[in-house]
Amino acid sequence: SGAGVVERLEENGHQNKRLKRGADEEDAEDQSKKSPKRKIVLLMAYSGKGYHGMQRNVGSSQFKTIEDDLVSALVQSGCIPENHGEDMKKMSFQRCARTDKGVSAAGQIVSLKVRLIDDILEKINSHLPSHIRILGLKRVTGGFNSKNKCDARTYSYMLPTFAFAHKDHDVQEEVYRLDRETLDRVNKLLSCYKGTHNFHNFTSQKGPRDPSAKRYIMEMYCGEPFVRENMEFAVIQVKGQSFMMHQIRKMIGLVIAIVKGYAAEAVLERSWGEEKVDVPKAPGLGLVLERVHFEKYNRRFGNDGLHEPLEWAEEEEKIAAFKEQYIYPTIINTEREEKSMANWLSTLPIHDFNSSAVEMQANNRNSKNSSDVDGSDGCGDDSD
Repeated sequence: SGAGVVERLEENGHQNKRLKRGADEEDAEDQSKKSPKRKIVLLMAYSGKGYHGMQRNVGSSQFKTIEDDLVSALVQSGCIPENHGEDMKKMSFQRCARTDKGVSAAGQIVSLKVRLIDDILEKINSHLPSHIRILGLKRVTGGFNSKNKCDARTYSYMLPTFAFAHKDHDVQEEVYRLDRETLDRVNKLLSCYKGTHNFHNFTSQKGPRDPSAKRYIMEMYCGEPFVRENMEFAVIQVKGQSFMMHQIRKMIGLVIAIVKGYAAEAVLERSWGEEKVDVPKAPGLGLVLERVHFEKYNRRFGNDGLHEPLEWAEEEEKIAAFKEQYIYPTIINTEREEKSMANWLSTLPIHDFNSSAVEMQANNRNSKNSSDVDGSDGCGDDSD
């Protein structure tokens, strides 16, 4: 009889646990149903290495994207129902920029409707890998769309400074240090991009008379060089209204070709004309979406008493720490191991900066470079 009592107690104990677990799940469901759905933006940072860009390709599981991991975390944390993960339109999801394969971000913005659950950021981050973080959240107007409301985007491009060494100089990559005169020349050339120009030569599949090939660049410059693990690097910053596929990489590629002595300065001016010009495309490694700007939205809604301006001064420290921990080491280590810049520089002599359009088309057909599929500055969303 003693054994029977123990058995009954155990049975009741298990039953109580089962009932408790069922009740907990129901409570969580009730809690999420009670939580109101609101339009928000999330400030995201991620290291893009190993991902096929930001944008999710539903039904294509072989190419993993940043949004695959993000949507999974949103579902698991209870912010969105599972069926919203399968059809992202249901949560009005929109990314600000479609960063491409291998490209990182320190200040990507996505807008979507979620249930405002308690400790929402901690819960989402607990289901994300450490190289993807949600660093901030703000409420926005119901009709907000992160892509359409964005006035400008700032990208950075981190590269080893030996990329600017003249082609006639025998350079040891780790020993090379950028001199002031060369840095000044780089900045003089980069500043030529400022203003509105026809960038049809800096992307593919755009003709010289396509109005959407005209783009407005607000600023572009190269910062002071710095040494990491015995190699000197520098960071180029570019801010523009929007960018087309490969545009930033080609803008930087042409400046490198001029500084190294492969192309004349006149090629830069010529590239904005109707003539087809052979513009080399720098490697995708090193490109980072730094921040996105919502100046018009902030003026209209940022101080209306209901919404905050979409500025992230309080998150700056977290952004800087993330870059130091995940983005910069990835760029530096990959450059050292895979030598993407050194390998690309060796292809510059193949380019013919004086060839005609007919010659170029023949050359392109004969030598399709495999790096074409390797990613872009990831602004395909903004091109049209």
